[in-house]
Amino acid sequence: MYTVLNTLYVMTPGAYAHLENNTVRIDVEHEKRLQVPLHHLEGIVCFGNVMVSPFLIHRLADDGKSLVLLENSGRFKARMEGPVSGNILLRQAQHRLAGDGAAALEIARSVVAGKLKNSRSVVLRGAREAASPEEAAVLGRAADNLAASLRAAKEAPDLDSLRGVEGEAARGYFTALNLIVKPQVRNVFVLNGRTRRPPLDRFNALLSFLYSMLMNSCRSGLECVGLDPQLGFLHAVRPGRAALALDMQEEFRSVLADRLALTLINRGQITADDFDVREGGAVMLNEQGRRKVVTAWQERRQEEVLHPLLDSKMPITLLPLTQARFLARTIRGEMEDYLPYLAK
Repeated sequence: MYTVLNTLYVMTPGAYAHLENNTVRIDVEHEKRLQVPLHHLEGIVCFGNVMVSPFLIHRLADDGKSLVLLENSGRFKARMEGPVSGNILLRQAQHRLAGDGAAALEIARSVVAGKLKNSRSVVLRGAREAASPEEAAVLGRAADNLAASLRAAKEAPDLDSLRGVEGEAARGYFTALNLIVKPQVRNVFVLNGRTRRPPLDRFNALLSFLYSMLMNSCRSGLECVGLDPQLGFLHAVRPGRAALALDMQEEFRSVLADRLALTLINRGQITADDFDVREGGAVMLNEQGRRKVVTAWQERRQEEVLHPLLDSKMPITLLPLTQARFLARTIRGEMEDYLPYLAK
């Protein structure tokens, strides 16, 4: 457990977070491990079996601070905040647009286009830095296939066809990621297709953990602008599923999560010792590994990038909020089309 950028991450199984005067105190087996002034915190994130006192929950709500619950794997479970003052007119417009098949398809197309373009940029970068000309050629063909998928997405007549194009492109993309991993660590980090719930290899475990944190950022951005994170355009609506947050996550997956995963692997910042293998073959980051990834993720989020639409630099942490605002403007009719974030 530790504090990064005004967020307290509690990862120790059996930890108990409670309020002591105006501080958050963390006990493990009835011994104090950490104590932080509440006014220093913007929120608390709890992994797995962590207990939180009712008094602390109420105080966080009163002070407008968030409490996020994640599984040990990092998969998002719940987010608690005070009363939501969302814009009902914006949400009404969102529901009308989601019910308009043609309009929903256009937003979904933009989401997929952003994903494919950003995925292609990752593959092209990998081709430039490939270990051999043969591997560079394979990655070049993978980039060409993503370009073909992008053209096909523009012509997809309906959502099911668009999802099929996106799914086929994703399979080719994840296969290509194996060649971007440095040869000396490929025996440890190999991506055997995309597996979830549970991940079946270390690469998938790392990606799933990063995607969970990314999805939480996207969901927060949508909630901040008053959109309903449950009602998406590309992802089907299901009970308990933040479909719109999953939509928004697509354009960021490759350039934020996948690039960071590749950096951690290729620089040796994360190793086999940072993972545990469970019965049945499930692979999960252990506490040491989660700490490394969370730290790297928070550091990455503070890096500045140039937003191509705004032509100004901003920290990565503001990208989901910025895109959520673009989406809200599109839904209100203030922008003709939703324009996804495209990385340089």
